[in-house]
Amino acid sequence: MRKIAIIDDERQVLQGMKRVIPWGELNAEWAGEALNGQDGLEMIRETQPDIVITDIYMPVMSGLDMIEHLRKDGFGGKIIILSGYSDFEHARQALRFNVSDYVSKPISVPTLKSVLYKVIQELIEEEEKLNIQVELKHKLMIYEPFIEKEWVRSAAVGTLNRYYQDGAHLPEAYQYWADCSHAAIGIDLVRDGRANELSVSDWNLFRFAISNIVCEVARKVFPIIEYTELHSTRAVLIIHPKRGSSCDQLEDALRELGVKLIDNVKSYLRLAICVGIGRIRGEWTKLPESTEEAFRAIDRREQRIVPSYDLYKYKGQMREDSEQIALFPVKFSFKLASAMKTAQEAEAQQIVAEYIEELGKQDGISKDYVQMLGSELWGIMTYCLYEAGIFLDDLFTNDQIAKELLTLYQPEQLAEWLSAKISLICNSRQMKGSSKHRQVVDFMTQYIHEHYAEDLTLADLSDKVYISRNHLSIIFKNITGETFNNYLTRVRMEKARELLLERNLLVYEVAEQVGYKNVPYFSTLFKKVTGMNPTELIK
Repeated sequence: MRKIAIIDDERQVLQGMKRVIPWGELNAEWAGEALNGQDGLEMIRETQPDIVITDIYMPVMSGLDMIEHLRKDGFGGKIIILSGYSDFEHARQALRFNVSDYVSKPISVPTLKSVLYKVIQELIEEEEKLNIQVELKHKLMIYEPFIEKEWVRSAAVGTLNRYYQDGAHLPEAYQYWADCSHAAIGIDLVRDGRANELSVSDWNLFRFAISNIVCEVARKVFPIIEYTELHSTRAVLIIHPKRGSSCDQLEDALRELGVKLIDNVKSYLRLAICVGIGRIRGEWTKLPESTEEAFRAIDRREQRIVPSYDLYKYKGQMREDSEQIALFPVKFSFKLASAMKTAQEAEAQQIVAEYIEELGKQDGISKDYVQMLGSELWGIMTYCLYEAGIFLDDLFTNDQIAKELLTLYQPEQLAEWLSAKISLICNSRQMKGSSKHRQVVDFMTQYIHEHYAEDLTLADLSDKVYISRNHLSIIFKNITGETFNNYLTRVRMEKARELLLERNLLVYEVAEQVGYKNVPYFSTLFKKVTGMNPTELIK
């Protein structure tokens, strides 16, 4: 209900206004009255009305002086001046004080109603805008950590907006990048039989587990790091060595880190990873080059730096037989994967067309190279869609793809083949109408991984993504293949297992760190998920 205050030095005007205002129609109520500006100022400060109707010429303090004091106080209500004088100077001052209307006495009842209706509508519109701003601010607070992660990912692969390319516009959280050196360590999960058998929900869980292991191991060597997933099997660990660090000491630290990453992932998860090390860069804007080098070292198996370990270092120059465009360029593959996951057909087609155009400029492209490239590109699309819950087996068989690849001899043929496949995938029943759902589930799983230790419920996430709880439950189950609660439990148990294996905490401390105050209940869940009691794991 709107509150209206009236200030006028004529009691007859005050009484008349109170009588003729259609309070019920306006959904308004009387807030107070005063016979001069000074009393009006005090009354308004006390009652905080939504609308003030005031005369200008009054004893003690004029209406304009009163309005000036109110605006200095920060009063944001609507003000209507009702005056027997209509000179230009008063109107100009009223405009300066953001007065909503300036009406001459005497005023008719219809005019008064019209003015009040207009002012109340302005209040409604302003409140709606404010609510939208509050909602947007709330959303930004929720999504800010994820926006920062996306910034790191874009900085690593070279897809940042041009605004950042001069290096002078670092986000506040990453200002320290300007004072450090930088290097990318590429991590690629080996697509062996065990990795290929993982379900979508298991795949997300293992990626989460790998990120935990990598970050905890890396921070013992380099205190400040960032870890960002690219697509399917690949991720980047960004380190920031101190400028002027000894090259020999740094090489030893990187070698030790690479070995520990491979050993820990194999020991805890029974998964194999390859690790590639890019060159150190003095400017953070050169980080994408280090990322490219890290994965090029993996792809080419350029320089194995520890025998029997898939740990490689970029040599710093191209091999004579590798003058062609890189087989697996990180920026290109990342952009293609992102476009496919969100069913952006036109964007995916353009990305592929530009890449094949560059490939066509190279001399001596063999059919084997074209077919190998086609296989890799198909792998990118297959894995990025798989992690989003889209299975291409329903559209294409492996035998079909293998036979079609053998018919490709030229880059132009590869372009046509990829274009046709992208169109079929993006227009399939699986993709249509579900891209937004996948984005919602991506946000949910990421949020779970960030906040698993909190008292997290589906209702909480429902409020954050503005989807009803029941509908959100169905969406999550359809995309991941399991319920929200089951997925949350498995994330917590995975983190608990990691903490228990470190043998630095007691069982009840681990339980608290993953969100459980009831230790027996935690132990029951842990055995149900892992097959053993927490105490058995740490013996």
